[in-house]
Amino acid sequence: MSADARTLELPGLDGTVRKVRVSSPDRVMWPQAGITKGELADYVVAVQDGLLRAVGDRPVTLQRFPNGIEGEEFFSKNPPRGAPEWARTVMCTYPSGRRHPQLVADEIATVVWMVQMNTVTFHPWPVRAEDNDNPDELRIDLDPQPGRGFTDAVEAAYGLKALLEELGLTPWAKTSGNRGVHVYCRVKPTHEFLDVRHGVIGIARELERRMPELVTSAWWKEERGEKVFVDFNQACRDRTIAAAYSPRPLAGAPVSTPVAWDELRAVEPQAFTVRTVPQLLATQGDAWAGIDDAIGDVSSAIALWDKDVQERRLGEMPFPPDYPKMPGEPPRVQPSKKNPKNWQGA
Repeated sequence: MSADARTLELPGLDGTVRKVRVSSPDRVMWPQAGITKGELADYVVAVQDGLLRAVGDRPVTLQRFPNGIEGEEFFSKNPPRGAPEWARTVMCTYPSGRRHPQLVADEIATVVWMVQMNTVTFHPWPVRAEDNDNPDELRIDLDPQPGRGFTDAVEAAYGLKALLEELGLTPWAKTSGNRGVHVYCRVKPTHEFLDVRHGVIGIARELERRMPELVTSAWWKEERGEKVFVDFNQACRDRTIAAAYSPRPLAGAPVSTPVAWDELRAVEPQAFTVRTVPQLLATQGDAWAGIDDAIGDVSSAIALWDKDVQERRLGEMPFPPDYPKMPGEPPRVQPSKKNPKNWQGA
């Protein structure tokens, strides 16, 4: 064992003690802040209750940086070599139809081992491990376009909150760790990914109608203008958002941090970092502590989609570029480059 390695002893689900080796703990992961791999391991242990509430019992994609955030970056979907025998995996199906296992973060020892593999950001699927075709989370990413910022995303989030509550859902907000706001709702896992995506599109279109000067559901950047984009394609299979309490690979080591609705307008997202969030969580508690007790029905959101299809003749929206061509999908080409002669009904 390397002389500079650390071994953390952590409780396992089976009552045993897990020994997790963290090599090169002095490796600097965030150069501007001087935050090391060892500090990152200590961080995930400090916020383990909130982090495991967000990633636990879910397939997780790892965003890894072997030489810190300014170096090489890649996403691990297959379990990395050397995964401990107590780290659970589950088989997942991807848009292409291929299947392979992904890690499931059931305990903090697994998360620390992910840090050992130089993981900075944890990307859980919006499903539970044993039913990973039917999402149990409705996730909405409010992404301010150039000319807009965090305060604009916050205003869009309050409009979204009102809409979701009208639909009988309980919304929970967090900072994205950058400029945006993420809004989540727990839902019963009664519908598969495409249905849930349609529900998010229905919500996005309705929010755009209510806040037309601020919000857009336009997929193509050239059509969004200076607005807050509701990224409905984050609801697709194999699309993930940084977990609550997950660090982000940006200067300052920001953290995607749950925030109470009555505090959202006052927060400064850059203040939530790997070094500040543990104390915040210890003194104020987890703003998402009740999320698992507020489970709604996604059918109310899907009904918005159905109404748009039936009454407004609105149809499918573009899918991510790596997806296979999907039924009813419009031309997968930006509008300024579309030749109507090549597309029936264009």
